[in-house]
Amino acid sequence: MKEKVETGLPDSSAPSEWAIKADNILYTVHWACLPDGTCSTGDIREQTRITLENLKRTVEAAGGTMADVVQVQVYITERENFQGMTEVYRSFFERPYPNRATIVAGIMVRGGLIEIMARAHIPPGSGAR
Repeated sequence: MKEKVETGLPDSSAPSEWAIKADNILYTVHWACLPDGTCSTGDIREQTRITLENLKRTVEAAGGTMADVVQVQVYITERENFQGMTEVYRSFFERPYPNRATIVAGIMVRGGLIEIMARAHIPPGSGAR
């Protein structure tokens, strides 16, 4: 059975949720969404930080921690943004790092430089916080 995770982020106009939890697995996608629902216009470091803060908030809302994140797919708009993204990314995770793929792609969010899809295994019995 799947359930929506209440993230505190603004609802999307797309037919999609920020996060779904099913069988103790969290499925989530994030971008540099600001509290008013707009996208940050900052550089890759700023957008990565905001995106990962949104991810962290979501993982915690599902009852987990960033240590529970097992796989991450990072989409960036420019190959040149890889280094800056990785510098910020490293500050949100500890070893063993999640399995990660980075893809250069177009982003659907206007002004977006990064989008992150993640999966986390939330320990059984961990309720939403």
